[in-house]
Amino acid sequence: MRSIWNGTISFGLVSIPIKLVNATESHSISFRQIHLEDGGRIRYHKYCELEDREVAYEEIGKGYEDADGSIIPITDEDLSHLPIPTARTIEIVAFVPAERIDPLHMESAYYLAASGAPAAKPYTLLREALKRSNKVAIAKFALRGRERLGMLRVMEDAIVLHGLLWPDEVRAPEGVAPDTKVTVNDKELDLAHTLMDTLGEVDLDDLHDEYRAAVEELIAAKAAGVTPPEAPEPAKGGRVLDLMAALENSVRAAKESRGEEAAGEEAAEAEVRRLPSRKSTRRAPKEGEGRKTAPAGRKPTAKKTASKKTTAKSGSAAGKSETKKTASSNGKKTAARKRTA
Repeated sequence: MRSIWNGTISFGLVSIPIKLVNATESHSISFRQIHLEDGGRIRYHKYCELEDREVAYEEIGKGYEDADGSIIPITDEDLSHLPIPTARTIEIVAFVPAERIDPLHMESAYYLAASGAPAAKPYTLLREALKRSNKVAIAKFALRGRERLGMLRVMEDAIVLHGLLWPDEVRAPEGVAPDTKVTVNDKELDLAHTLMDTLGEVDLDDLHDEYRAAVEELIAAKAAGVTPPEAPEPAKGGRVLDLMAALENSVRAAKESRGEEAAGEEAAEAEVRRLPSRKSTRRAPKEGEGRKTAPAGRKPTAKKTASKKTTAKSGSAAGKSETKKTASSNGKKTAARKRTA
């Protein structure tokens, strides 16, 4: 990667020679302006309004327009002699926790590469110190004609410099939040959290620029002289009248997109449900109906046992009475025989 700036990192009395390299690149598709009638390129020519002629690039310099409209020329030599220590130095001024830096302040990102073998040791020292402290370094540096604020952090084994906006360059969010007082209940929050959990996380490497891909496909089709692909019908967005219904539909749609709905239905079909136990509905026997005998093998009830004992006692008493009668009759017959003899 080609460096765009060479300088040093000032870390106390330690100086680290570094090269500044762009950490990002733009893949956006650029278009040229053309004349619709014949397709000719539209070009801009730089004219001097005093001489009314086109001037070359090497004839063009910088100038500041004053309040009265007059132009004050500023040369590169004037800028190079500015009394600022950050002209060729990234000066670290403090170390703060990373969460102190709001992403709203972040601008472009650059890799800081060690410049030469002597820079390897101090570069590694700063990198490991940042890792151990779990902090980021706040620094000041000059780039493209102005002094800027920056943040140094570690990414893998490299030090990254993020350009930061100055505090007075960030607007306060006044008048952005809704003026209407709104109350959100717990059920709506629960559904919102359910939707968040259903959508889950994503690996940023899996995301891509669909618009750029569609433009490239369009250009390829027109270059080949074929009909460009038609765009799908955009989804019709209606007014949200019922927030709860919208959240529930969103959760359902998210589950269906992940295939969770079908799995849930299969699980529901396979689930074994226990039927509720039925209560006993025995009815009392009507008058005149006989009692059911106990099944074989069961012990007789106490009432039946008592009845049998009573029957046995009466039977035994009857037997004894019959024996007494027989013995009395036999005794009378014997006595009569003796008299006759």
